[in-house]
Amino acid sequence: MIEMHRVSKHYPNGYLALDNVTFSIDSGEFIFLTGHSGAGKSTLLKILAAIEPVSDGNIIVAKHNLRSITSRKIPYLRRQIGTIFQTPNLLMDKTVFENVALPLVICGYPQKEISSRVRAVLTKVALGNKESRFPYELSGGEQQRIAIACAIINKPTLLLADEPTGNLDPDLAHEIMSLFEQFNRLGMTIIIATHDLDLIKKFKSRQLILSEGKLIEAQSSIPA
Repeated sequence: MIEMHRVSKHYPNGYLALDNVTFSIDSGEFIFLTGHSGAGKSTLLKILAAIEPVSDGNIIVAKHNLRSITSRKIPYLRRQIGTIFQTPNLLMDKTVFENVALPLVICGYPQKEISSRVRAVLTKVALGNKESRFPYELSGGEQQRIAIACAIINKPTLLLADEPTGNLDPDLAHEIMSLFEQFNRLGMTIIIATHDLDLIKKFKSRQLILSEGKLIEAQSSIPA
């Protein structure tokens, strides 16, 4: 699914966000990307989502070489990738249904299929009875569920989540993580960036640990 070889990311101001990072991730893996604040986690996810270009090295995502991918092919790659951020990027003047439907509307799906897929996804994230509500009327945990629904509506093979539980209390964080586990059991590859060690211990999985832009360790799991 992902092959990253000696990847570095330099910004114009001279800041080195990633330094010679190499790793591979198989299809269907559940990965925690962890490390201190500023370690490079967010930059790495943006590179995987083709939001940020790499400066050096090679990277393959879903059989696409991101060093040579054309601008015309990037939208097709992104349809295979769902992205979730710590703060849900929702349209507050649109209903829950309209927020989740938007990616399908942009892709030109017929209304009948849009309605069917949106309602199926909202049921999956336990928001089936909230489709006509507006995001500002809902709790933080419910807003994050909307963001998850938006991320998976295109049936991506890869899900990237950047601190998706950072603003949630422990119980809500556990619920969101349980959703990710369900998606992973269905075959979705998932990478979650977090520095919440307690959360990582509860959901044992392989870790990629960054420090000052370097990959310093790859652990298979947290010991019980």
